[in-house]
Amino acid sequence: MNRLYNALQLKRLYQLKQMGFAYTPLVQPKQATTTTLPDSLDALREMVKQCQLCALSKTRTKAVFGEGNPHTPLMFVGEGPGASEDLSGRPFVGRAGELLTRMIENVLEIPRSEIYIANIVKCRPPNNRVPTPEEAHTCLPYLQKQIALIRPRIIVALGATAYHYLTGDKKGITKVRGRLIEMDGYKLLPTYHPSYLLRNPSAKKEAYHDMLLVKELL
Repeated sequence: MNRLYNALQLKRLYQLKQMGFAYTPLVQPKQATTTTLPDSLDALREMVKQCQLCALSKTRTKAVFGEGNPHTPLMFVGEGPGASEDLSGRPFVGRAGELLTRMIENVLEIPRSEIYIANIVKCRPPNNRVPTPEEAHTCLPYLQKQIALIRPRIIVALGATAYHYLTGDKKGITKVRGRLIEMDGYKLLPTYHPSYLLRNPSAKKEAYHDMLLVKELL
């Protein structure tokens, strides 16, 4: 809940900055947060479908909430939807998604449907650009609520953007991939995004070893 409150406060500061304010003191509300997210994935999904909190909602075709087994011990988090995902409303269904599916099913030897996949932002950034900090921090409470409801033991952060917004660390993915990080209630393993692997096939060997570590932890 504290993470949700902090994300909402950061969004408020970004909005004030755009309006011309250089600084505004933090005002503590009477309660921990002024926004309550539902305690079920189905209700949260409906909220995301109707979300208009940032500019990405104006250009999306479909919001991409996430999918998979809500009782899984393993969750994958990517950056944001691409063109195929924007059309289908499902995460990782393009070429990168096909590679991710092979990584899950061939290395981990479990069906993709048995894990859960989501993204930092739920709407496609134009031209597949990296989400802005404002977009990411606006959408992050949805992901944090998903994590709280699913309660995975392991989260695989796919790429630098997912790693950065899950940890606050700005190190490049090449410096942190394969390192297991203890988070609040789960272990985080950063690895390469499948899109990066498509552009850099030589990195697939490292990603393969990362998946072997996940398999061992499971």
